[in-house]
Amino acid sequence: MSDPIRLDKHVAAVFGCSRGEAQQYIEGGWVSVDGVVVEEPQAPITGQQVSLAADAVLGQAEPATLLLNKPAGMSCEAAVALATPQSRSSLDQTEIRVLKRHFLRLSAPMPLDDEASGLLVLSQDGRILRRLTADAATIEQEYLVEVRGELRPYGMARLASGLVYQQRSLPACKVSWQNEERLRFAIKHVQPGQLRYMCNEVGLDVVTIRRLRVGRISLGKLALGEWRYLPTGERF
Repeated sequence: MSDPIRLDKHVAAVFGCSRGEAQQYIEGGWVSVDGVVVEEPQAPITGQQVSLAADAVLGQAEPATLLLNKPAGMSCEAAVALATPQSRSSLDQTEIRVLKRHFLRLSAPMPLDDEASGLLVLSQDGRILRRLTADAATIEQEYLVEVRGELRPYGMARLASGLVYQQRSLPACKVSWQNEERLRFAIKHVQPGQLRYMCNEVGLDVVTIRRLRVGRISLGKLALGEWRYLPTGERF
């Protein structure tokens, strides 16, 4: 058995490219060792069969943004673990190739309450993280809230404008009945526990909360616990 050699050095020698280009091929998921994709340029090679995909292209691996349907009763931190290559939705129509690096250092810049389900944005893209953090107060979110109880007089008007939460006057929002049991909110700058508090203030108990949309990005038909990529070019 020969002495170990770094994968990027081996790829550069065998395929006639620079070390930097070899690293791009490897990190882009284009290089296989004994038929298994390896994304670490420093991986040691001691004689295995190394191949380069026929359709390999050079370029830095772009940071990923995943759209996950978070189940209720789970923290956002715990929900990150649901994002795996196996839980990618079959509804994902993007041509983005799944890379192991897409599941590293994911952040949830616009979190959901533990009790809530629905659209959770998980991103490693600094541009997306800045947008959903710095501009959070201006981005409209849509929620479907299942309730029970009897709505107090002028309750809908108070929900839309007129409530105070944590010593802050809440901005106006749009609220309507989807059916006899569910309210639809189009609302900005939602704070933890705010929707439950708002409903309680007008005589309604919350049964479930589900986020359907963040800005222009909707949950769609994602199944619970599954995710899809944010398509290139789409913005919140």
